[in-house]
Amino acid sequence: MGSTVPSAPGPSAAPRTQRTHPDGRVSLTEGVALDDPRFANGDLLPVPMERRTWGVYNYTALWIGMAHNIPSWTLASGLVALGMDWKQAVLVIALANVIVLLPMLLTGHAGPKYGIPFPVVVRASFGLRGANLPALIRAAVACCWFGIQTWIGGQGIFLLLGKVFGGWTTATEIGGHPWTLWLCFVIFWALELAIIYRGMQTLRRFENWAAPFVLVGAVVLLVWITVQAGGFGPLLDQPSKLGWGEDFWPVFFPALMGMIGFWSTLSLNIPDFTRFGRGQRAQVWGQSLGLPTTMTAFALLSVLVTSGSQVVYGVPVWDPVQLAAKTDNVFGLLFALVTVLIATISVNIAANVVSPAYDLSNLLPKVINFRTGAIVTGVVGVLVMPWKLTATPELYIFTWLGVVGGLLGAVAGVMIADYWIVRRTALDLAGLYDRHGPYWYTGGWNWRALLAFGAGGLLAVGGSHSAPGKGPFPEDGLIPLLRPLADYGWAVGLVTALVLYAATSRRPEPAVTT
Repeated sequence: MGSTVPSAPGPSAAPRTQRTHPDGRVSLTEGVALDDPRFANGDLLPVPMERRTWGVYNYTALWIGMAHNIPSWTLASGLVALGMDWKQAVLVIALANVIVLLPMLLTGHAGPKYGIPFPVVVRASFGLRGANLPALIRAAVACCWFGIQTWIGGQGIFLLLGKVFGGWTTATEIGGHPWTLWLCFVIFWALELAIIYRGMQTLRRFENWAAPFVLVGAVVLLVWITVQAGGFGPLLDQPSKLGWGEDFWPVFFPALMGMIGFWSTLSLNIPDFTRFGRGQRAQVWGQSLGLPTTMTAFALLSVLVTSGSQVVYGVPVWDPVQLAAKTDNVFGLLFALVTVLIATISVNIAANVVSPAYDLSNLLPKVINFRTGAIVTGVVGVLVMPWKLTATPELYIFTWLGVVGGLLGAVAGVMIADYWIVRRTALDLAGLYDRHGPYWYTGGWNWRALLAFGAGGLLAVGGSHSAPGKGPFPEDGLIPLLRPLADYGWAVGLVTALVLYAATSRRPEPAVTT
């Protein structure tokens, strides 16, 4: 690799490898080469200043596109099923997204400032080699969710096409499902990879027009069901089964953690997107306008539509695909089909392909680039057999992904403590790619980060428990003493790791800039 900041001499002896611009963003100085193939390739290098062009609208559209999907539509139904009324459900969802916005903004700060993705940001705390640990954990979660979302999207297309083409849903079965369902799954999978293969700028353009289209689709669904019902239904009048007293709070806090966990994965790898920002204002305002407002409005929209469906069909229909399939209007079905297609692609590519593509590229930069990583993600997303994951949610989605969510909270704690408390947002940009630089630590691993991550992860997931016959964990928890913490895993992991890392680390010498 070319000239970088050496690890031994003080700042006065170090060459100037980075430049701080008037707006606070940092770039490499001219002539600095980051060419060690073990730690750098074209996708992991800092984004040049001229390519950091994403503005407020781009990030707002990104979040609108990601929030408007089938799983987030049905979030409120899960809370209502727990005994909440619609007002309590919407309140929990709104509060959770305001809370998760804070770590989202904190970890996203390094993106526009240095132009680097998540696996490079985390090198500062875990070390050049140690960064692969949190990156691969994050990639594993994303690969599973990519498969699950693709299967859900394929099922939606299959169901709606079944209303258009007679006999579509009763085709010959292969592996327990109609061959037409497999066809929808494969076509949807290929379409997603085709879009992401064209790169991040194509994703930005897709999100820019997908966001308003999906929003219009949701409003059209609301207008349609309101006309059919002649107004909103009895769901809005149903009282809470929990009230606001002692029965409410034991449900409120685990539900709040669950809603936070919905986007907690993105709170880690949001630098993958903010690295293209034209400044901090773009990512701060874009995310603040896009995440909590959109998720709250979408939850309210789902409650209103579902309440109307209760009037029309006698039962509340929370699944928007199932609801749209009840119409016999061909144009309406095709419009719903396109909306479901765009909505699912929008969230799946942004939330579940971008991160593992960068994470896998970080593992073997010489062999895997962003496009190759995206293809590997797509293949792994099929190999995990998402049709089985969604068939047994207690074991796979709520148990396994919940455990990994606690570990990701610990990673977030280390990242925030290192970047904000220890380093005060000052990174040696060239050193993030240099085995002789300040982030090599011991053989490429930082024991302080491993200690904080291990302690936070243990407290977060050590009490994992399952209902009898519903999962792999003992009813009393892996470590019974920690069982009370299990429902707060993400928050416990984050706070523990943050405090421990900050307590065991000291502030380093700043990098020399021009």
